[in-house]
Amino acid sequence: MPRKYSSLLWITGLVCLLACTQKMDEFRDYLNNEEIKYPGSISKVFTRPGNGRLGIGWSPSPDPSVTKYRIFWNNFRDSVEVSSTSHSPGDTVYTIINNLQEYTYSFFVYSFDAKGNKSIPVEVQNARVYGNSYQNSLMNRYINSGDPYEFLDDEGKEVKLNFLIPDSTNALTYLRYTNTNDELKEVTLLPGENSITLLDFKYGTKVAYQSEYTPSETALDSFSVNLVDTFPNIAFTIARADKSLFSVVSSLPNDVQPWDGGTSVAKLWDGSVGPQGWPNIWHSNGDKQLPHHFTFDMGRGYRRLQNIEITGRDCCHNPTEFEIWGIADITNAATNLPGNDPGWKDEAIAKGWILLKDVTLDNNGVGPYKVDFAAGVPQIRYIRIRVKKVASGENAYSNLSEVTVEYRR
Repeated sequence: MPRKYSSLLWITGLVCLLACTQKMDEFRDYLNNEEIKYPGSISKVFTRPGNGRLGIGWSPSPDPSVTKYRIFWNNFRDSVEVSSTSHSPGDTVYTIINNLQEYTYSFFVYSFDAKGNKSIPVEVQNARVYGNSYQNSLMNRYINSGDPYEFLDDEGKEVKLNFLIPDSTNALTYLRYTNTNDELKEVTLLPGENSITLLDFKYGTKVAYQSEYTPSETALDSFSVNLVDTFPNIAFTIARADKSLFSVVSSLPNDVQPWDGGTSVAKLWDGSVGPQGWPNIWHSNGDKQLPHHFTFDMGRGYRRLQNIEITGRDCCHNPTEFEIWGIADITNAATNLPGNDPGWKDEAIAKGWILLKDVTLDNNGVGPYKVDFAAGVPQIRYIRIRVKKVASGENAYSNLSEVTVEYRR
C-alpha cells in the first residue's frame, strides 16, 4: 500500500477516536460522571388468581443494592410498590393487588436501588383475575337423576343422597336440611364424594344445596353459585327391580331344571306382558316331585322388597300354593334336602333363607297378580320360589310366564 494512503487511514482513525471520546465525556457529564447501573432482576415469579384481586410473588433479587420493587400494569398507568426485605433467593416476596377488574393481565416487575436505578423488567403474562362473569357461569353440582336418593331405614330418617362426579374446580357443596329435632343443619359434600348420608333427616322436608368452586388450585378465593337449589322431593316410592340384572342361579343343588333350553327360568324376566303360551314360558322338566323350587339372582341387593307380580301361563300348571323365599348371599346357603322333604323348611331357615310369603290362591294362577311382602324385609338379592301345588293337579310340573319384583325406595 502506498505510504500516502496508509497515513490517511491513520489520521481518519485518530479523528474518530477523538470524536467518540468527546461524546462519551458529554454523556458522562449528563449523568454527573456516573455510568448506568442496572440492579439485579427477580426470578421464579408466580401468581394466585382471586376475586377482583391477584396475589403475586417471586424470589428476591440477590443484589444487595435493591431496596424496593415496583409492579406495573394497565400499560404502566397503574403500579404498586413492594419493599425489599431479603436478598436470599430461598425467600419469597409476596403481595396482593386489590381492586382489579375481571381480566387477564400482563404485569412488569422492576427492581430498584436507593438511587432510583431500575432493573431490566420481568414480565408476567396471562395473570387471570376473576369476578362476576365467572361466578354467574357456575352451576350447582349435578345430582344423580337416575338414582337421586335411597332410604336406609323404614322410617325415612336415614337417607343417602347421590350426586354425579363434579367439575374439577368444585371445592365443596353445602347441604342444608331439617333434622328430626326440627333444627336446621348444614353438612358438606366434598368433590371426591359422590354421596352423603343424612342420619337424622326429618321425613317430608326439603334439602337445599349450594356448591362452591375454586378457579385453580392456587386461587385466593372460592366462588359460591348464585342460586341455592332444592333436592328433588325425598319420599318413599315404589320402584321395579332392574330385570336386566337378573340371572339364573345354577349352583344350588335340588333346584328344578327346565323342560329344555328354550323354557328356562330366564323366561320369567324377558319382558313379556300377559299370560304366555308354549314355549315362551318357564316349564319344569318333571324330574322333581312337588314341592320343588327354583332360584334366581336379581343382580344386586334390594332393601324393603314391596311385592312380586307373577304372571302365569295361559293354561295348565300354574302355581296355586307356593312359598317365596329370599336371602342376601347364597354363600353356604345350599339346602341339601329335596324340596319335597318334610325337613326342607327347617334346613332352609338354618341356612339363612327368609320366608317372605306363603301364598295360597283361590284361582287358577293365570294372573297377573301381586303378592305383597310384610314390612321390615331385610336386604334381599336372591329369590327362591318353592311350588307346592299347581292348578292342573299335576305333581311334577310347574310353569310361569313372568315375574316382576318391586321395592320401596
